[in-house]
Amino acid sequence: MFSGVIIAQLKLKVLSMIDKNIVKHLSDISLTLFRKNFFGIYHGSISKKVDYDSFVINTKEAIFDEISESTLRKLKMMHKDYSWNFASIEAEVHKTIYEKIPEAKYIACGMPPYTTAYSLIHNEIRFEDYYGKMTYDTISVHNPEDFNTWYERNSAEISTALKQSANNLIVIKGIGVYVCDRDMNNLIKKVAILENSCRLLTLKSQFKIEQTICHL
Repeated sequence: MFSGVIIAQLKLKVLSMIDKNIVKHLSDISLTLFRKNFFGIYHGSISKKVDYDSFVINTKEAIFDEISESTLRKLKMMHKDYSWNFASIEAEVHKTIYEKIPEAKYIACGMPPYTTAYSLIHNEIRFEDYYGKMTYDTISVHNPEDFNTWYERNSAEISTALKQSANNLIVIKGIGVYVCDRDMNNLIKKVAILENSCRLLTLKSQFKIEQTICHL
């Protein structure tokens, strides 16, 4: 019986092994997003859909500038095995997004500082720079209301909002950004433009304040 348990565990391990190309791909992308301040050292989540029933996502303890096979888990959407216990706290949200938006191949969740700070005092982002205007024009800020119950509601709210959004991207007040896409390069481009545009809006506000003070 003991040997049977070991064999079963080995079979499960083989089934959950992650392709080395996927590991390198997610590691490179994670490092890029980390350097762009989309991820904190521990804060955020990133995943890639492998097939109709599985995806690879970071673990709870993942450090985003050092993603490796040991900090990734391959999860089944129709059957939750032990791997779910180690996966990111956002795993259920990613699962729901893949189910509601079948064309999505990649998902990322992060807390870019300028975008998140801007969301604290605005209900929408009206872009004024060329790239922001051409890409988004305007983005409504999603209000999560009660933070205490957010993780009881976030899967349904985030997946629905992403599906309804024109760019498969949502900004959540005080929480950050969720984005999905068929192509990871497009996903990175979306978050880079968003964060840079919010930085410019913040700098503009600071300059206006300085000009006002100078004229007093």
